Amino acid sequence: MYEKDFPERLAKLRINKGVSARDMSLSIGQNAGYINNIETGKALPSMSGFFYICDYLQISPKEFFDMDIEQPERLRKIIENLKKLSPNLLDSISLIVEALIKK
Repeated sequence: MYEKDFPERLAKLRINKGVSARDMSLSIGQNAGYINNIETGKALPSMSGFFYICDYLQISPKEFFDMDIEQPERLRKIIENLKKLSPNLLDSISLIVEALIKK
Protein backbone atom coordinates (compact mmCIF):
# COMPACT_ATOMS: atom_id res chain seq x y z
CA MET A 1 0.00 0.00 0.00
CA TYR A 2 1.44 3.34 -0.98
CA GLU A 3 1.86 6.16 1.49
CA LYS A 4 -1.12 8.04 0.00
CA ASP A 5 -3.39 4.98 0.18
CA PHE A 6 -2.91 4.53 3.93
CA PRO A 7 -4.24 7.99 4.88
CA GLU A 8 -7.18 7.68 2.48
CA ARG A 9 -8.11 4.25 3.82
CA LEU A 10 -7.90 5.46 7.41
CA ALA A 11 -10.12 8.46 6.65
CA LYS A 12 -12.76 6.30 4.92
CA LEU A 13 -12.87 3.77 7.73
CA ARG A 14 -13.04 6.49 10.37
CA ILE A 15 -15.83 8.32 8.56
CA ASN A 16 -17.76 5.05 8.12
CA LYS A 17 -17.51 4.61 11.88
CA GLY A 18 -18.94 8.11 12.32
CA VAL A 19 -16.21 9.50 14.53
CA SER A 20 -14.11 12.65 14.23
CA ALA A 21 -10.36 12.49 13.81
CA ARG A 22 -9.96 14.35 17.10
CA ASP A 23 -12.18 11.96 19.05
CA MET A 24 -10.46 8.94 17.56
CA SER A 25 -7.03 10.36 18.41
CA LEU A 26 -8.00 10.95 22.02
CA SER A 27 -9.72 7.56 22.30
CA ILE A 28 -6.52 5.75 21.36
CA GLY A 29 -4.49 7.77 23.84
CA GLN A 30 -2.83 10.18 21.42
CA ASN A 31 -2.81 13.95 21.08
CA ALA A 32 -5.83 15.57 19.44
CA GLY A 33 -4.14 15.99 16.03
CA TYR A 34 -2.67 12.47 15.73
CA ILE A 35 -5.20 10.99 13.28
CA ASN A 36 -5.44 14.23 11.33
CA ASN A 37 -1.66 14.20 10.84
CA ILE A 38 -1.86 10.65 9.48
CA GLU A 39 -4.81 11.42 7.21
CA THR A 40 -3.11 14.49 5.76
CA GLY A 41 0.08 12.55 5.07
CA LYS A 42 2.20 14.43 7.59
CA ALA A 43 2.93 11.26 9.57
CA LEU A 44 2.53 7.51 9.59
CA PRO A 45 1.72 5.54 12.73
CA SER A 46 4.19 3.24 14.42
CA MET A 47 3.38 -0.45 14.27
CA SER A 48 1.85 -0.33 17.74
CA GLY A 49 -0.07 2.81 16.75
CA PHE A 50 -1.42 0.97 13.73
CA PHE A 51 -2.61 -1.88 15.94
CA TYR A 52 -4.37 0.61 18.24
CA ILE A 53 -6.05 2.13 15.18
CA CYS A 54 -7.25 -1.28 13.99
CA ASP A 55 -8.45 -2.17 17.47
CA TYR A 56 -10.38 1.09 17.70
CA LEU A 57 -11.97 0.51 14.29
CA GLN A 58 -12.71 -3.09 15.34
CA ILE A 59 -11.00 -4.54 12.28
CA SER A 60 -7.95 -6.70 11.68
CA PRO A 61 -4.81 -5.35 10.01
CA LYS A 62 -5.68 -7.57 7.03
CA GLU A 63 -9.11 -5.94 6.79
CA PHE A 64 -7.49 -2.51 6.96
CA PHE A 65 -5.41 -3.24 3.88
CA ASP A 66 -8.19 -4.95 1.90
CA MET A 67 -9.20 -1.96 -0.18
CA ASP A 68 -12.03 -3.89 -1.86
CA ILE A 69 -14.02 -3.97 1.38
CA GLU A 70 -15.50 -0.60 2.16
CA GLN A 71 -17.01 -1.55 5.52
CA PRO A 72 -15.02 -4.49 6.91
CA GLU A 73 -16.59 -4.44 10.38
CA ARG A 74 -20.10 -4.72 8.95
CA LEU A 75 -19.10 -7.43 6.47
CA ARG A 76 -17.43 -9.49 9.22
CA LYS A 77 -20.62 -9.38 11.33
CA ILE A 78 -22.70 -10.50 8.35
CA ILE A 79 -20.34 -13.40 7.67
CA GLU A 80 -20.42 -14.46 11.33
CA ASN A 81 -24.21 -14.59 11.17
CA LEU A 82 -24.21 -16.44 7.85
CA LYS A 83 -22.08 -19.18 9.39
CA LYS A 84 -24.95 -19.95 11.77
CA LEU A 85 -27.47 -20.62 8.99
CA SER A 86 -28.50 -23.94 7.48
CA PRO A 87 -27.36 -24.85 3.96
CA ASN A 88 -30.89 -24.25 2.63
CA LEU A 89 -31.03 -20.75 4.07
CA LEU A 90 -27.57 -20.00 2.71
CA ASP A 91 -28.74 -21.06 -0.75
CA SER A 92 -31.72 -18.73 -0.47
CA ILE A 93 -29.58 -15.81 0.66
CA SER A 94 -27.11 -16.51 -2.14
CA LEU A 95 -29.92 -16.21 -4.69
CA ILE A 96 -31.08 -12.95 -3.14
CA VAL A 97 -27.57 -11.48 -3.20
CA GLU A 98 -27.06 -12.54 -6.82
CA ALA A 99 -30.37 -10.92 -7.78
CA LEU A 100 -29.39 -7.69 -6.01
CA ILE A 101 -26.04 -7.57 -7.79
CA LYS A 102 -27.69 -7.97 -11.19
CA LYS A 103 -29.90 -4.90 -10.62
